[in-house]
Amino acid sequence: MSSAPARQRPKHLNLFQIRLPLPGIISILHRVSGAGLFLMLPFLLYLLHQSLRSEDTFAVAASVVGHPLIKLLLLGLLWAFLHHFCAGIRYLVLDMHVGTDLPSARATSMAVVGASLFLTVVFGVWLW
Repeated sequence: MSSAPARQRPKHLNLFQIRLPLPGIISILHRVSGAGLFLMLPFLLYLLHQSLRSEDTFAVAASVVGHPLIKLLLLGLLWAFLHHFCAGIRYLVLDMHVGTDLPSARATSMAVVGASLFLTVVFGVWLW
């Protein structure tokens, strides 16, 4: 038996006090964006179905998409898709063992945030 003192482990995990580094936040946002896209898939498929069914249902779908709250929801889904896409490319590159050191991991995390926000603004202005 070793006489090394036992490390004190936390008795509870307070998620509001944890300070994750940027790569950890990107990882969590990647999972959240993927889950959000998956959960909103029935709504998006319903809109697509309504827009392709007839001229009348297309007009209804167009009026639904024209509502400001739905536009905001679709803008959020656009960000989720673009963030998930950019972070997915980052993870594919990390799987090839490129950029695994800490400075480049932080730099690629910032690139994911910047690219996803920039592309969201560009496509959001184009679609709005």
